[in-house]
Amino acid sequence: MSPLQRLLPFLSWPSQWRAHGVRDDVVAGITVALVMIPQALAYAKLAGLPPHVGLYAALVPAVVAALFGSCGQLSTGPVALTGLLVAASIAPLGGLAGGDVVGLALLLALLSGLIQLALGLLRLGWLLNLLSIPVLMGFVNAAALIICLTQIPPLLGLAMPYSQHLVLDFAHALGGLAELHPASVAFGLGSLGALVALKRLWPRLPGVPLVVAAATALSAWAGFAADGGAVVGDVPSGLPEFSLPPLRLELIAALLPAAFVVAMVSFMEAASSAKLISGRTRQPWRQDQELIGQGLGKIAAAFTSGMPVSASFSRSALNYATNARTGLSSIVTAAFVLLALLYLTPLLWHLPKPVLAAIILQAVIGLIDIKVLVRAWRASRDDGAGAAVTFLATLAFAPNIQNGIFTGLILSLALMVYRGMRPRVALLGLHEDGTYRDRERFGLPHPHPELVILRFDSPLSFVTAATFEDAMLGAARAQDGVKVVLVSGAGINDIDATGLHTLASLVERFHTQGQTIAFCGLKKQVIDAMERDGLWARLGAHASYRTEHHALDALLPALLASR
Repeated sequence: MSPLQRLLPFLSWPSQWRAHGVRDDVVAGITVALVMIPQALAYAKLAGLPPHVGLYAALVPAVVAALFGSCGQLSTGPVALTGLLVAASIAPLGGLAGGDVVGLALLLALLSGLIQLALGLLRLGWLLNLLSIPVLMGFVNAAALIICLTQIPPLLGLAMPYSQHLVLDFAHALGGLAELHPASVAFGLGSLGALVALKRLWPRLPGVPLVVAAATALSAWAGFAADGGAVVGDVPSGLPEFSLPPLRLELIAALLPAAFVVAMVSFMEAASSAKLISGRTRQPWRQDQELIGQGLGKIAAAFTSGMPVSASFSRSALNYATNARTGLSSIVTAAFVLLALLYLTPLLWHLPKPVLAAIILQAVIGLIDIKVLVRAWRASRDDGAGAAVTFLATLAFAPNIQNGIFTGLILSLALMVYRGMRPRVALLGLHEDGTYRDRERFGLPHPHPELVILRFDSPLSFVTAATFEDAMLGAARAQDGVKVVLVSGAGINDIDATGLHTLASLVERFHTQGQTIAFCGLKKQVIDAMERDGLWARLGAHASYRTEHHALDALLPALLASR
């Protein structure tokens, strides 16, 4: 791939078209469009925005993300998780913005897009890896559960108030069960049942558009709206207008933390799809380039009356399943969304809102995966605790769910530092297989009455220096008459200024006590740091042993001679 193609990935599409043609991309784009249009309406509703905003977000942003992203099968547009984050972020700020929730969504799209673009251009995509998988899955499971709670009342035709206490709002909504609207219940539960049945029994059929078309036709024929049922109503036709987010400092400051969460979570969702697809197609994807594509897509949404977008896991999987190879499929999808905006919006007037709730529920239920949390707990109590705390914190903070993932992020970083401060340290003895292994685990004796071998499995840094010092002093007292502590340094991958200072202090202290520190198996980068610091010359020949056997062959004769 040429440097220009790396910068502008769409320049590599023609070579794939020459090899495989464009038919598969066109078919995939049409197939995804059938799902995209109703989902865009539903996810805009989930975000607390007018339905047409979802269609706008599925137009220009989808094209921009496809042109500059590195994975041709990703389908960018409105998604459930990002929609919930948008709702949680802008709802508390409605008063500050004078009720302009669309303006807040535009500003959130701009800020989160700029964050992703900056990370991509600066090649800082690795920062997003600070969010561990257990913490992310704890958040996703809680967010999916929250989405389900918010959609059950509209599924049944009940009004749900929105405040700072989601569980109380949900309970209050269910308190109106006596006022159920039978037709709404029928449309909601019937649509959900049909979607589930179609997915299980006839997975190749486009279940979402079929259900939407049937429900809309039935709603118009039965007079659902005239009978008091909630419908989508007027959806403006035509192209989206140029929009300018409200660039007010107080709004920017209030939305910036939420923008960081949207940027992080939405990209993790995109990265999950890209990794899975690239693993199957064996086509490489580039994390930083995908950040640029997703960031530009969000920025495009901010100026075309849209909402924050992301790559949809389900639509991207559909793209892959229908053999899409390049971003042309997303352009075809956007073209059909454009046709819908120009000519089909009058047909959406009778679409029942309970059907939109059913679409959201059917898509989100698949995000709930408790087994992932159980596996995290089995693998590591720390990871399990991080996932559990994130899950509970997200539920507790709802609807301000961004606080939940901040809690999980802080906890995961704290656990990482805590684990780093407790590296594996072991005293070694000669095993029957001829290697030096953990003497406590295998019941081995020390190699010599006056010599102890210590293995330290961690970089020697400011985080681990205190642990290393305590381990060395303990090794010096491990048996009476210790004259040499041999450090098996194969696990020391790096050493910083604090580590060098600690080691120099130990060398002086051991020398005063009539003891010697020796090293074996040190890596080049550690030796280089010691040489720059001048410590290597002070350690002398006792630091250049390659293996424990090599060290003992040199050290034991000297110990015997000193007796």
